[in-house]
Amino acid sequence: MTTKSNSMLQQHLAAVKDKKRSFENAFQGITRMILGDKIEKVVVNGKTTYDFALFRRGKKHIIGMYDELNSFVSYVKDAAEGGSSKEMAYVLVGEPGNGKTFFVDYLCAKYREFLSQEANRKYSFRFKNLDKFGHYGKITLIESQTYEDPMILAMNLFDLPEENRRYLEETIGFGEAEVEKLFDNYRPLGACSGYIWNDIRQLCDGKLDKMLEFVEIIPVPLTESLGTVTGKYPAKDKITSSAVDLLGEESIQRLLHITDTNNPYRFDLRRGALARVAGGGIHFSDEIYKNKKDLVQVYLGVIQNRNIEIDGYKWPIDTLIVATSNNSEFNLFLAEKEEAPIVDRCRICYVSHNTNYRLQSELTAYAIGNETKTTLNMESLHQDPNLNYASSIAVVLTRLPRSEKLTAIETMKLAAGDVAGEKSIKTLAEVIDTLNQDPDITRRFGQKGLGQRNLGRAIQLMIESSETNEGRCMFAFDVYKAMERVILDYVVDANDRVKYLEDLKTAKGLYRERIMTEMFNAYMDEPYAIRKDVMNYVNMIIGIDAENLGPDKMWKFKDPQTGELKALKIDERYINSVEERLGLKTDEQRETFRTSIRKIYGQKISVEPNYDFMDNLELVKAVTDVRLKSDIAGAGSLIGALANRTNEENQKLYDRMIDTMLSKLHYCNTCAQKTIEYFCSQDDEM
Repeated sequence: MTTKSNSMLQQHLAAVKDKKRSFENAFQGITRMILGDKIEKVVVNGKTTYDFALFRRGKKHIIGMYDELNSFVSYVKDAAEGGSSKEMAYVLVGEPGNGKTFFVDYLCAKYREFLSQEANRKYSFRFKNLDKFGHYGKITLIESQTYEDPMILAMNLFDLPEENRRYLEETIGFGEAEVEKLFDNYRPLGACSGYIWNDIRQLCDGKLDKMLEFVEIIPVPLTESLGTVTGKYPAKDKITSSAVDLLGEESIQRLLHITDTNNPYRFDLRRGALARVAGGGIHFSDEIYKNKKDLVQVYLGVIQNRNIEIDGYKWPIDTLIVATSNNSEFNLFLAEKEEAPIVDRCRICYVSHNTNYRLQSELTAYAIGNETKTTLNMESLHQDPNLNYASSIAVVLTRLPRSEKLTAIETMKLAAGDVAGEKSIKTLAEVIDTLNQDPDITRRFGQKGLGQRNLGRAIQLMIESSETNEGRCMFAFDVYKAMERVILDYVVDANDRVKYLEDLKTAKGLYRERIMTEMFNAYMDEPYAIRKDVMNYVNMIIGIDAENLGPDKMWKFKDPQTGELKALKIDERYINSVEERLGLKTDEQRETFRTSIRKIYGQKISVEPNYDFMDNLELVKAVTDVRLKSDIAGAGSLIGALANRTNEENQKLYDRMIDTMLSKLHYCNTCAQKTIEYFCSQDDEM
């Protein structure tokens, strides 16, 4: 008959056997957490890759980073399967402000969440009643310093491995194959646990039932602020940092109690960051290469051997080590050839900026913030409906390298999966492949540009400006002035500054195109007027060759978006006008363009029934121009009417448009007036 304390370990082992509790290493746990969730296939920059649902959950989740996430998952999976990755650290290298630290913090938060579920919870053990020994002073309870799993204790109950296997098979009831699987994660007890267990063995004359009375099973605390399970070590300056911060040190307090000077428990490992995450946790080393040399050497030993070593004593650890570094620090480190062994022990992942302007809109929303903004007088601050778009395209354009094969706008559109005229996604894939051959990392695709912090600064500068506070509105065009200031103040490299300012001009041109569309929608008193006209053109060129087209040119079709039967009059003059604006002069050119539109329609509509061709900027611009010309005798006359409001008719038009912008297009008085003013000015015309 077993005693209660004995049954504590047995109960734990039985729970593991019955799959009520788990025993796995850090890599296996993280792999199970990621791959146990939904996985989707996505196409990014012309290549098929995987998207992991775990990273896309919550109010503030990871956006983009497809290649980086795939690289991380394959690294962890390889380590979980016993590959070479288990003897490496995973290092994210990239420009500041591109989401490296955010990624690791998010991963740690999700892992803690995962471990808080009962079946995944981590357990450890402690030794009690140590006052019976006499040489532990007033210390009566000792926890495993590295949060070793009770299963590790079960694998080391006896000196002979065969006896431990027999105990698990015969006493607990594990099968032979199950025991083999458990022993794949075998590691010896840490120095102090092993030493105390030996003391207990001597006191109990090797009788296991009595020995297990000293063992108590405890759950590992998941409190983030304690640094257990997930811990962070930020790089400190050369004077204050030492190996003690990572490994721990001799504890004077313990030496006052422990009379046996050989006892390894005199070392306080929890003083260091590694021991607290040693029981299947994640250790995050922020800016790892900023640490002084001897500390990086400590990391080398820990990464390679997965041991905490002090004065010849060893404590095996089970930890995923993730680190970050910026490009400049990493390059300085690489330049020192004698540091090669450390880089050799790291799996380097070069993190690029987000280059998809559609995804950037979500990142821009993070930068703007979801709290209601206020002026300095605490009055509510309105957000221009075009602010997010204007900011997103500006920062994304700075991140796209120059290429002879594609213009900046074509690259931007293709990277977001949009249509870019004749250019295909293959061209972008070729450009990216060519750029990624460059040994200089910063010249690769998406590696340089304005980061998220720079975008945040631009938003801050914009909010603090007097115009924003006076008008109580964050007017979209003002973000360009703020970005210009950020580029001049924070971008050190002169060539980068010139490129970014050029990109800003391109962004302003795209913003003007957007405003043209907005003005037409406001003029038509209809939020989606242009969208309807673009789809009318598309439907007309599909229906123009239809067999059931009567002499009245009326075509009946089923709308794939609503499933309703619709009738459309095919207006050839309208079709021709749009195609003239697109610069299509010959019948061959027109037919080629129409075929390409029909092809896009066929491909997109099956996957995305609500696809509306609004990403085809050339087509949208052509339709806008045609409608402006036919309805109001050209954009020029609309500009004239809005700018010169001396007569009653023009004033009425202006008032009506303002009213539409306020009631239907989410503008406020300030941004509505400023947008019309900008529309009437001739600045930044492309």
